[in-house]
Amino acid sequence: MHQRTRRLLTVTTAAAAPLLLWAAAAPLAGVDLTVDQAGTPLTIGPTLIALASLTAGFAAWGLLALLEQLTARAALIWSITAAAVLACSLTGPLAAATTAAMLVLIGMHVTTGGILIAGLVRR
Repeated sequence: MHQRTRRLLTVTTAAAAPLLLWAAAAPLAGVDLTVDQAGTPLTIGPTLIALASLTAGFAAWGLLALLEQLTARAALIWSITAAAVLACSLTGPLAAATTAAMLVLIGMHVTTGGILIAGLVRR
């Protein structure tokens, strides 16, 4: 498979996976995915999930492509950077209204990040 096709499939999969988690948690299990954004409640829905996941995926791909042009150690540098970004992103779900929502949102972050980290640098 061509590298560009594989990376596009990785980004798409990384966006689809949290949508599946949302579908299982919110409509099916009834988990209210609400977080506190500076005192304002924000309900996390499929549009926000898709946009955030696709934005993260294409940004990750872009950074990897840039690093590949600049250094022979692009995969290592990118993987460390991606893991650090994933770790920082896990602070967002801590603002969830309930423990169940926090766990689902953490699962979404880890799933998306894991797919991107494993899929984008794979040869």
